[in-house]
Amino acid sequence: MGSSAPPATVDASRSWPIRSGTVPALADGFSVRPETDPGLAAALPTGAAVALVSDRDAAPAARPGPEARDWLRSSGKTQLAAAWAEALWQAGELDLLVWIDATSRASVLSGYAEATAAATGRDQVISCESVAAQFLSWLGETSRRWLVVLDDLTETASLDGLWPIGPAGRVLVTSADAAAVPGGMRVMTIGQFSLREAVSFLSERVSADPDKRHGAIELAQDLDFEPVALTQAGAVIASSPMSCREYRANFLRRREQLAMSPRARPPAAAVTWTFSFDRAGELAPGASAKLLLALAALLDGHGIPQTVLSAPAAGSFLTGSDDVPASTERARAVLEQVGLVTVEKLTTPPAIRISPMLQAGVRAAMPEGMQGRAAMSVADALLQAWPDPELPGWPASGLRSCAAALRHVTGDLLWDGGCHPLLVRAGDSLDHAGLTGPAADHWLDLATTSGRLLGVGHPDTMLAARRLADAYLAAGRADDAIRWFQWVLDGLDRRLGPEHRDVIEARRRLGHALVTALRFPDAITVLERTVPQFEQACGPEHADTLGARDELAAAYLAAGQCSDAITLYRRTLADRERAQGARHPETTATRHGLANAYLTSGRPKDAVSAYKRVVADRERVLGPDHLDTLTARNELGAAYQQTGKTAAAELACEQAWAGFERVLGPRHPDTLRSRARLAQLYRRLGRYGDARVLLRDTVDRLERVLPDGDPLIIELRQSLADIGEE
Repeated sequence: MGSSAPPATVDASRSWPIRSGTVPALADGFSVRPETDPGLAAALPTGAAVALVSDRDAAPAARPGPEARDWLRSSGKTQLAAAWAEALWQAGELDLLVWIDATSRASVLSGYAEATAAATGRDQVISCESVAAQFLSWLGETSRRWLVVLDDLTETASLDGLWPIGPAGRVLVTSADAAAVPGGMRVMTIGQFSLREAVSFLSERVSADPDKRHGAIELAQDLDFEPVALTQAGAVIASSPMSCREYRANFLRRREQLAMSPRARPPAAAVTWTFSFDRAGELAPGASAKLLLALAALLDGHGIPQTVLSAPAAGSFLTGSDDVPASTERARAVLEQVGLVTVEKLTTPPAIRISPMLQAGVRAAMPEGMQGRAAMSVADALLQAWPDPELPGWPASGLRSCAAALRHVTGDLLWDGGCHPLLVRAGDSLDHAGLTGPAADHWLDLATTSGRLLGVGHPDTMLAARRLADAYLAAGRADDAIRWFQWVLDGLDRRLGPEHRDVIEARRRLGHALVTALRFPDAITVLERTVPQFEQACGPEHADTLGARDELAAAYLAAGQCSDAITLYRRTLADRERAQGARHPETTATRHGLANAYLTSGRPKDAVSAYKRVVADRERVLGPDHLDTLTARNELGAAYQQTGKTAAAELACEQAWAGFERVLGPRHPDTLRSRARLAQLYRRLGRYGDARVLLRDTVDRLERVLPDGDPLIIELRQSLADIGEE
């Protein structure tokens, strides 16, 4: 593939330019900051990367300590980034605009997966880590003009191995902390407005009533030109009878009341939000707006799906009724009116945004016991709002981020009486999305927390440990998975006894992990004990018994015991055909295993016969482009080759390669492995030129998505060297 080809080359229906992610809408009265503009246009030409960082050191000396400087995290950097990204887009200078909330590694990976889907039209069928590697590889090669914005990066580790780079692209990072920005990157600090910008901003917000502008200059000065404080003050003045002068008088009095000492006054935003809070109470019926703000303060302020705050559990917290009243929507509108939240209406559902520092301020102001009640209510609301079935992208990513934020800020509150179902649902979502690394971290947190709070033998602890083992296996960490599978097995064995159905299943899972870790003798020992236990507990033709036999046959085959594998596969195949039918997917899977055993044992004619049946059945049941169908077709090509049917082998391998490209894209490791098999076939046919070109390109691509010591890369490098000698 040429370097200028987008990942959508196999999907001509894609229309460029393409956007991915939601660029935040510009606030009412947004200022382009003509005097304090950092000069992004000059600082970020094509091929460059820049970070916009809050200038927290610009706090006046009268402010106390790091807590006060934290209020300056909200300096308007996201708004500047959004304005600049939109300007590039409107000017036609971008082919791809990607906006990602970079508050966690999971969010970054989800953002890359969403961008890949937007550009290719392909559903994600593999891990997000693999998708990200391919996407970054394409960014590094393409001539299409792209911009990736990583908004509110919180730690450098979130971008380990995920940094976008390429000659045709730009990278813009926003962060509240310069320490979170990768080393060597150009950093531009964003501080307060100038006096002229601040006064212009205030005047614009209260333009409907010119009399309210009196005192705007003095108010802007006392607010220290802080963007957030100016936004909140302007919203309150616009929605109340107060003028700038009257607001200033109230502000000065409250600031003195909140001051820790006469020489240590709080930041302006730490004061102005309290006026917005009071005004919300005046505009909304009862305390609904204030209570809704309490719920929002526990979630991810970068994007809360509006359905969460309108769920029955949220309505019950606000009004004591399970019915969501119309006042809930009114409360949200009031919070937006007074400058405490913003609403992104372009997402479905709309997303509610709230400043992280405002969230911290609200949590600190909650009365004793309120955070616990709010936490349980919003956890229930998240569960109620979580769609089933879950689709990729928003709102699933927003729900996961909100669940993670709630877990972080509430400590052990969600463990009262056991693990709250929300935490399990969040783990399910990470698994479903293919976020294998974040999923493993999540289940490890649940397993260790459950063990500490509930005990190692508690059912919630055992569930989290089993899910952790599965997550480690999905992430390619088989040795870690084995430790946890063994831990679960030992715990169940002690409590239930060795013949219990759950213990037998745990032993089967351990055997599977041992095969994955290439510990074949250990796997065979475990599975040879497991199969007769399943036969006794469930019967010889039960699906679980047949599945355990397949696991043992696969272990035999991997260990080189081909005769044992063939015998067991044939027995299981006969039982499956009788119990499940000849075309059942599990019957076909067993036939596939038998075909592999035939091929490995040097019986290629039997392998061809079995593979042809597998391909035909999978095409009929799953479709020609299902990954299982393509895998079988690839292996059919290898079997044809061993029988000397070179034309049939070449056709099967070429069809498999084309299918992998359609489904997974040209950069996926399975596509590249298929290309490698075809290249090696060309070599055996004497087509050395074709083999050399295909192998060299395949090695180059694999080196971008696999570690340097990967066995396939080593094998293909040796094949290249051998061709050079022929």
